[in-house]
Amino acid sequence: MKVEKATLGDAPQIHRLINSYAGEGFLLPRSLMEIYESIRDFFVIKEGDRVVGTAALKVVWEDLAEVRSVLVAEGYKGRGWGRALIEACIREARELGVRRVFVLTNSPHYFSRLGFRMVDKRELPHKVWSDCWKCPKFPDCDEVAMLVDLSGP
Repeated sequence: MKVEKATLGDAPQIHRLINSYAGEGFLLPRSLMEIYESIRDFFVIKEGDRVVGTAALKVVWEDLAEVRSVLVAEGYKGRGWGRALIEACIREARELGVRRVFVLTNSPHYFSRLGFRMVDKRELPHKVWSDCWKCPKFPDCDEVAMLVDLSGP
C-alpha cells in the first residue's frame, strides 16, 4: 500500500469512486470537472492501475484546510488505508503551514481516533459552507464538524 498524489489520469476513477458513494449519501457528489480542477488536492491508493482509496486536502483560508472525499473501496476496507490517506493530508497541511484542519463527517468516532475533536460548526468561516448548497441534505445536515489543531508540537 502506497499513498501518492493523484495525477490527471486518476481523475475519472476518483470521480467514479466518489460518486458511487455519493449515491449512498456518504459523500457529496463531485463532477468530473471539479475533480480535474482540484486534482492537486487529492491523494490516492492504487492496486495496480486501479484507484481503491482517495482523500483530498482543500485549503480554505490562510490557517484552515478541510479533509474531504475520504473513502476506500469495498473489499479494501479495514486495512488502515483510510487512516493513511488522512495522515497524508495532515502531513501536507503541516508542510503548507496550515494550523487547523477540519472535517465534516458522519463518523466522529473514526476521526476522534485520529486526533480530531468535535467543534460547533459556527466556529468555521462561512467559506467552509460553499459546497453545502449542493448537498441533498441541505439545510438539514446531519454531519458534525471536527477539527485538529496542528499549531502544537
